[in-house]
Amino acid sequence: MRLLLLGTGGMARLHVKGFREVEGVDLVGAVDTDPNRLQAFRETHDIPRGFASLDAALEWGEFDAISNITPDSVHYPTTMAALTAGKHVFCEKPLSTNYAKAHEMTETAERLGLVNMVNLTYRNVPQIQAAQRMVAEGAIGQVKHFEASYLQSWLVSKAWGDWRTSPTWLWRLSSKHGSNGVLGDIGIHILDFASFVVGSDFADVFFRLQTFGKAKDNQIGEYVLDANDTFVMTAEMQDGAMGVIHATRWATGHLNDLRLRIYGDKGGLDISDLNHHPKLMACLGDDAETATWREIEVDPVPTNYRRFAEAVRDGANQEPSFRHAANLQKVLDMAATTERDRTEHVAGPAKSV
Repeated sequence: MRLLLLGTGGMARLHVKGFREVEGVDLVGAVDTDPNRLQAFRETHDIPRGFASLDAALEWGEFDAISNITPDSVHYPTTMAALTAGKHVFCEKPLSTNYAKAHEMTETAERLGLVNMVNLTYRNVPQIQAAQRMVAEGAIGQVKHFEASYLQSWLVSKAWGDWRTSPTWLWRLSSKHGSNGVLGDIGIHILDFASFVVGSDFADVFFRLQTFGKAKDNQIGEYVLDANDTFVMTAEMQDGAMGVIHATRWATGHLNDLRLRIYGDKGGLDISDLNHHPKLMACLGDDAETATWREIEVDPVPTNYRRFAEAVRDGANQEPSFRHAANLQKVLDMAATTERDRTEHVAGPAKSV
């Protein structure tokens, strides 16, 4: 597979690393509107060709697929252009900034028969994949309840740098700069984390959003700090399970921590990824009587990068697909609606009884 990297920002180096670990993938070019950044990226990663625009790269055309690593608001026009040109697309999350655009991207990719995947990176964690299989195989019985969280602390810590002086972080706090806040940045990860392991889509949801004051007049330079910092939600799944999900950038002491606790009528699972140190714990069988939790050892799993390359090679799409990401975006879009109406809304088909 000949791959074009669309964007050379911070995430691009992870795409280079991920795809270079896959045999048969050739990184043939990169695109960036900043010529200095493009040149430095190409020299660092030995990328043979560089382009100032996607149009220029498409005119050249000597590639099979793109890895779309552009800002969120640019995913829609660039992906649509690539699909129209017959290129397979591996897109960073979220797929787009709203469900209508994400749905159009999905329909276009499927109509044209092109491979389409979204880089929901926690699918790369073996403990999550193992937990999903255990639930699907009935290890914990019928799922009744779950709780999920994604906690970061970069608004109260300089561990990742000082957000007050860095455009890398400031844009994530400004809706004018294309941010949908913590909801769009990490919310899609925790919604995917929860629904993937639970094994059911969302039926009914209720969100509350909050933006806290962070600077004088809530503005630093050109950045108006109006994007949400925290969300909490309740959810009922199509299989009837009930759960709560929350995420924030104000979680002192948590650099980048995800956790999902899921309980069925035969057992429970506790999946955590605390600053990239994953663990899967289970309370099953007789252990339920003594509340004994045991760690489950797991085997490595193929990364999203490898599975995308396999999908292009085999001509058969793999998950997480555009359609899955679009369905999650539909749920995220409902946050503003439920916040405004202060009432639960239907997110998908009626739940099973």
